[in-house]
Amino acid sequence: MLPVLNVIQLSASYRKNKVLNHVSFVVEPGTLTSIVGPNGAGKSTLLKVLLDLHPRLDGSVSFFGEPYAKSKSRIGYVPQRGTVDWDFPTNALDVVMMGLYGKIGWLKWPGKVHREQALEALDQMGMADYAARQISQLSGGQQQRVFLARALVQDADLYLLDEPLAGVDAATERAIMDTLKLLKNKGRTVLVVHHDLQTVEDYFDHVLLLNQSVIAHGQTEETFTRENIFQTYGGTLRWMGERMG
Repeated sequence: MLPVLNVIQLSASYRKNKVLNHVSFVVEPGTLTSIVGPNGAGKSTLLKVLLDLHPRLDGSVSFFGEPYAKSKSRIGYVPQRGTVDWDFPTNALDVVMMGLYGKIGWLKWPGKVHREQALEALDQMGMADYAARQISQLSGGQQQRVFLARALVQDADLYLLDEPLAGVDAATERAIMDTLKLLKNKGRTVLVVHHDLQTVEDYFDHVLLLNQSVIAHGQTEETFTRENIFQTYGGTLRWMGERMG
């Protein structure tokens, strides 16, 4: 079986500063992986380069054995909430239906079936009652649920999420993680940029430790070790208390 994602010697920069340096790793099907590392480690940039949203300097990326252009219909992406214009005049249902445009076509009008699919995705995220609400009127956690519903309605094989748990309330965090674990149990693959090291072992079965290059990658119980964490974070590591003491 082909890997879901195969990254080989990938490098990228912002202006003259290299933020990814010969990054290589393989993601197997049906895994729930966290990408963790300090600020400036290149975590968000990695997702953008994978999706051709930021240029690469060198290296190669393949999804299901093919380039992104041929496999984009099988990939769902949730960007950081802070990068979205939440003042755009649209409601929650319309945002979710945007996830179906790859199947509908941008010049075609969504039909009843598409509306029902979008409502089902909103309901799965506990947001069906907010379908007609303007996105600017939603709380941060509710906005994040809507964006995850937009990814879910794509019925993708691979989901890439950039810090979906950042700044959300506890109920939203549980709802998001329940959904991601359900996707994994259905055989889907999920890759998540994550910031809270306290929950890595509870939430993810695989972890990718990144600091411009890959420090370690594998099953969480084998890879998320004191040595690998300190190698990744170095002097910036100031938390974890007794757990890492």
